[in-house]
Parts: sequence; structure tokens; C-alpha cells
Amino acid sequence: MMVDSGAATNQGPIVNTIFEKGGDGGCVSGGWKSEDGKLSYGYSSFRGKRATMEDFYDIKTSKINGQTICMFGIFDGHGGSHAAEYLKQHLFENLMKHPQFMSNTKLAISETYPQTDVDFLDSERNTFRDDGSTASTAVLVGNHLYVANVGDSRTIISKSGEAIPLSEDHKPNRSDERKRIENAGGVVMWAGTWRVGGVLAMSRAFGDRMLKQFVVAEPEIQDKEIDEDFELLVLASDGLWDVVPNEDAVSLAGAEEEPEKAARKLTETAFTRGSADNITCIVVRFHHDNAVPVNPKHG
Repeated sequence: MMVDSGAATNQGPIVNTIFEKGGDGGCVSGGWKSEDGKLSYGYSSFRGKRATMEDFYDIKTSKINGQTICMFGIFDGHGGSHAAEYLKQHLFENLMKHPQFMSNTKLAISETYPQTDVDFLDSERNTFRDDGSTASTAVLVGNHLYVANVGDSRTIISKSGEAIPLSEDHKPNRSDERKRIENAGGVVMWAGTWRVGGVLAMSRAFGDRMLKQFVVAEPEIQDKEIDEDFELLVLASDGLWDVVPNEDAVSLAGAEEEPEKAARKLTETAFTRGSADNITCIVVRFHHDNAVPVNPKHG
């Protein structure tokens, strides 16, 4: 199954069109550059060795009150694809509808993500399904970047060539997460890897109704002002991070001028290195105007 692009609709005027290249055994990729030339992005999504595709992604760009808004999301489903697909269809749409999206983006994210989880679980209440999904998202409002994470997908940024993680994986053996789960009456145990209740290998997720008491959809949020030291943003599912360290991701992506080529290179590298999972990544390149002469006045 090939996952379609998520750059279709939003409330503001659409300023981007994505062209996808299919084939490659379930691999899709595409790219785009902003009208003002300040950023470009590319993505690549690959089924890999899995029989089914449970990774989804969403990219939306808009202009609100003269501000450029860009949203990037990676949603890695487990136990099925319904939760991940629901997030692709609704998460950013819900976020932009939040009354304080522009005035207090961090608050809007912190309220919208758990509410979207409630909505998803409500929509699934009459089914026998119990799948879930991560969400690793980056929301750019002008020059302000908000990275919100639920689960074990990851977002990193390249600053002056250095890889800086902007999210910390929600793993059950992370000491604060383990404490939170145990305080809620849950248990973290080893079953091939550390798992909540011996079942789920991540400590936060959307969906997962049976474990909802312990596996929350509250995002951890980091925010940064993007300055000229920031070069690249990389969001990816754990199909990449399982086999590609942060530093490798930055150096591989940074070597490519086109973000789409960078995204494809990352997915191909992960597959070559033996990733057994679906692999999806988004690469965002910031283009800073360095054309101003240092000394414009001549004697």
C-alpha cells in the first residue's frame, strides 16, 4: 500500500503543490520550495521490509495574517494504520482551528493533541480495533519553531553542522516515563525490549485504548527561534532512527542540496543498514540570505 501525501487541505490559502514520484516497491517522495525562497523541503516514505505500510506523514503550508505557517508531521502506526491515518487527516486541521493557534501556539499544541486522541478513540469505539500511532511534528510560525513529540519517532535539527535532538523518545524505560506509568498503576517489563504492560514498546502514543491509562498522548514541546545557524530539520519514524544515528542523519542530509534527494538518501541508507520497519522522513532546509556584502562601502 502506498501512502498518499498529506499536503492537501487547510483553512488558509494553499501555497504549495507536491509532486510525488511513485514506484520503488512502495516508496513515494516529493519536494517543494517556498515562494519567498526561505525554505525548501523534501520527503520520502518507504514500506521497506514490512508487509504493510503503517507510516503516514502530513505537510501543510499556509499564510495567516501575513505570517507563513509550515507544519510537518510523521505518524508511525502500530497494530494497524487507522490511528496514523486519522492523525494525518485531522491533527494539523484541528490545531489550526484552535482559537489561540497564532497567539499561543505552544498552548494550542498542548491542548489539541490530547483532544485529537480523545476524538480518535471516540471514532473507534464501536470497532474491535486497538491500534495506535506516534506523532513527531514541527510547526513553523514565521521564524519560531515548535517541535512536539508523542512516542518514539524523532525530530532533530542541524545547527552549525551539529545534530541537536529536539525531541526525546518516549520509551518505557526512560526514568521519568517509567515513574509516571508506575504511579498510574501500570508496569514496565522486559519482553524482548522494555514494554508497557509487556505489550507496547513506547510510553506515549495516540490510540492504544487498552493501555490509555498509562500511554498518554500529551506532547513534549520544544521551541526555538530559527536563526542563520540552523541549516536542516529532519523528522523521521523509528525505522530510520533504529539504524541511523542523529549525527549520520545530519551529515547525509547536509551533503544533498535538494531536500527530496536528502530524504530519499536517508530512507535508502536506513534500508541498506538493515532497518526492518517502515521508513519515513522529512527534510527541511533553511535558506538564509547571506548575500549582503560585508563592507558595501568602498573607499
